[in-house]
Amino acid sequence: MVEEKSGRSGEIRIEHVSKRFENPDGGSVTALNDVSLTVEAGSFVSLIGPSGCGKTTLLRAIAGLHPADEGVVLLDGKPVGAAGADRGYVFQQANLFPWLNIRNNVAFGLKARGVYRQEQQEVDRFLELVGLKDFAKSYPHQLSGGMCQRAALARALVGHPKVLLLDEPLGALDAFTRMNMQDVILELWRTYRMTMIMVTHDVDEAIYLSDRVVVMSARPARVEKTVEIELSRPRDRGQEDFLRYRKKILEQLHFAGNSREPDYYL
Repeated sequence: MVEEKSGRSGEIRIEHVSKRFENPDGGSVTALNDVSLTVEAGSFVSLIGPSGCGKTTLLRAIAGLHPADEGVVLLDGKPVGAAGADRGYVFQQANLFPWLNIRNNVAFGLKARGVYRQEQQEVDRFLELVGLKDFAKSYPHQLSGGMCQRAALARALVGHPKVLLLDEPLGALDAFTRMNMQDVILELWRTYRMTMIMVTHDVDEAIYLSDRVVVMSARPARVEKTVEIELSRPRDRGQEDFLRYRKKILEQLHFAGNSREPDYYL
């Protein structure tokens, strides 16, 4: 197991955050409405809720990509400004540069920050951690979707951010690859104990990975409920307690036991 760098923290505090977007016709859409949430340093938290409710907007506010209109996002007690190396971001698609090989894709952020010379050994370390050591000279079009997402994970982690933000990065993968990638993410979290916040529509995925599952309301998003997942790891998806959490979260989403056609799908 790789030793984590010392001095890591990574507590996120979201205090009364609201966010609106202007429409071309002059109207506006409120994506977040007075959202408050604390994510403890080193914890794994999943955000789940209806499609389009504002989960990604909240994640981007933490990243500094969509600054809040009201309220504040704090990282270790300091307001979050623009995007920074202390927060890594993994998008729904791998978004690798097709003209760069995998090693250079992973190294891109270090080169952009001018620290590649000092940190280049980290590129090889993370390629090995995500199982891509033998594919370092390959190009994205030569790899599967799951392998590209592994590269995206390595790229986000190579700079040792305090917080890793995951915007439904496994949604486009087949079921087997998705479960495999869940274990990769979990092992990286165990190794580095950085704060991880993941947006997902998959209730089982949220329970399998998380310390806490935050259930969001329909847009404009607010925190409906926080569910503490008090299960030891590794977790068994067929275990009675696992299924009990699944039922509880689905009921909170107004899905389980509802005979009418749902307004959204998980």
